[in-house]
Amino acid sequence: MSVMSEESVDTVVDEDSAVVAVEVETEESDVEPEPVEEDSDVASEDSEEDEDSDDDESDEPADPLEEEGDIAADYLEELLDIADLDGDIDTYVEGSRAHISIVTESQTLVGNDGKVLEALQELSRLAVMTETGHRSRLMLDVAGYRETRRKELLILATEAIEAVKETGEPAHLAPMNPFERKIVHDAAAAAGLTSESEGVEPKRHVVISKD
Repeated sequence: MSVMSEESVDTVVDEDSAVVAVEVETEESDVEPEPVEEDSDVASEDSEEDEDSDDDESDEPADPLEEEGDIAADYLEELLDIADLDGDIDTYVEGSRAHISIVTESQTLVGNDGKVLEALQELSRLAVMTETGHRSRLMLDVAGYRETRRKELLILATEAIEAVKETGEPAHLAPMNPFERKIVHDAAAAAGLTSESEGVEPKRHVVISKD
């Protein structure tokens, strides 16, 4: 057995490879030091931190509007459970809005003239703002009510546009909510006419004219 002298021991640290070796200059020892491997626990922790970082990045929403849709969908799903109502919830992004659609045959969440639907939409927007801190412009539809109403309004707007072109007199339409008024405004603009909203809620309505 070789014996190391205590008189000449130099410690050499290789920072690049994280390997520590002991060099012994003595006549009594010719034993080469064995490299010390990096602690496996440290390597494991580093690996876990990298995985956690990857998970955090993958959890981030790709689009803020998609996040709005997800928040609103969760809120509405809880509401459906509380009310014991059946319905499937679809979300998608169109233009600059998040859209949420509750697919159901029940008209309970629509209400007379869509009043319950409008209230649910405002509650959903409030839920999103509470979560994100930003005001939402999401659009909610239930049982295809808005699409059906859009078709009805386009027919109504077309009739008013034709009357204005024939008589030259302004056409005053019935009171509508903001969603419905925008459909009429778009139709009038496409026909080359002017439209504006008059009155105050809930009697605010659209006036179509040539000027």
